[in-house]
Amino acid sequence: MEQSQWADRGQLLQLDSPEGTSQAGCVGISRLGSMQLSSNLFSIWVQLRGASWVEAKEGRFRLRQGEWIALEKDSKPVIQADRFGVCVGFTLTAEALKSMARFSDCGLYAGRGRLSRHDARVTLRLWREACSRTVPAAADVTWLRPALLHLAGVQRELAARIPRCPGRSRSRKRQVFGRLQRARLYLEGNCDRVVRISELAELTSFSSWYFSKTFHSLYEESPQAASARMRLERAADLLTSTTMMIGEVAAASGFDNCCSFARAFRARFGVSATRYRGAAGTAESARSPRASRKAVVRTGT
Repeated sequence: MEQSQWADRGQLLQLDSPEGTSQAGCVGISRLGSMQLSSNLFSIWVQLRGASWVEAKEGRFRLRQGEWIALEKDSKPVIQADRFGVCVGFTLTAEALKSMARFSDCGLYAGRGRLSRHDARVTLRLWREACSRTVPAAADVTWLRPALLHLAGVQRELAARIPRCPGRSRSRKRQVFGRLQRARLYLEGNCDRVVRISELAELTSFSSWYFSKTFHSLYEESPQAASARMRLERAADLLTSTTMMIGEVAAASGFDNCCSFARAFRARFGVSATRYRGAAGTAESARSPRASRKAVVRTGT
């Protein structure tokens, strides 16, 4: 793979280099561009403008402005930007990840989250600087060191959980944490349905009992509770960002019927789904400059 790859204006790039030949690199997509990665590249993406859709082994995600997502090396993600989207990222081989661990007592893990505007600007600056540097050997990521250290800092809240993972060594704790983070991301990517514990256990190569016990101790909620929470949060997002009917929102959030959805939604948010949507619409109208101007005209002030 070349040092940097960019897909723009509907272009599709496939980074499918054979195992052992890929290099760490800078990647980016914009304006309906899309990119598909091979099975031996860990990747981390930052949405700078607009939005992008991500489809991977962990599920399907919508990446909004100011959000990041990191995916494991066998995720085989396809990332597509919307017509206004700009998304930049970095790809790393397994050897590059090990090289990173040698020069820093930190790592990068699967997951997703938000960046501050300052962190997003710093990421873009470091991405540009990395693109302009000379690339050494394939496993050497010293040329990416400033950017990777910055992104590891963005993940510091995640990494703070590592000491709580079981394991006698720091390396073992990191390994367990990385697997659990991927399972948590899998729950987020599949919040349109009920995920079985057996699926998560298989994904992490743990037994169902060990996975459930370790997940609960790390995140302070069971996998089932985390799944239900994420599905209801998805429902809340659909209520405020789409015109789908309540029944359609329930089905898209993995609920068998409207009654069970209504009970779960009220228990989570304290109001019905209809009132939640209405309150969100009222708040949005209050924030809209156009709505404010119309109000001024109506009152004659």
